[in-house]
Amino acid sequence: MENEIVRWLAELGISKINVLQILFSLMAGILFIQSGLDKVFNWKGELDFYKSHFKDTILGPVVPFLMPVITLSELAAGFLSGFGLLLVLFTGKTGVALLGMLMACLSIIQLFLGQRVAKDYNGAAVLVPYFLMAAAGVYFYLLG
Repeated sequence: MENEIVRWLAELGISKINVLQILFSLMAGILFIQSGLDKVFNWKGELDFYKSHFKDTILGPVVPFLMPVITLSELAAGFLSGFGLLLVLFTGKTGVALLGMLMACLSIIQLFLGQRVAKDYNGAAVLVPYFLMAAAGVYFYLLG
């Protein structure tokens, strides 16, 4: 059965590496589009949360300036990953999806830095698997 699936995918022009690339991009697309849109549609609530979270840190005064940065980073990661996934499927081109995965890494690093500055070490630790997922996505795009 496995070989039949691999052959069928190959007939469609989808390699084994493409399967992994598509899965990583799908995960990043869902994760970052949802997170970015949540910030857009609940801006005040999110801003209030981040102001409270960072109130006693060096980032406290600049939260209103940083929130649009992380929101745009997340949305870019999500939409580039999603659009890139479609390009991989229909054209085999991987450049946009690779850019999406790189933006995913950058977004997670931004979030990780914020959690560390806020001394929310558990929150920072939760981000590590997401970073590993995004970094693996970058790896498979560079490999393929």
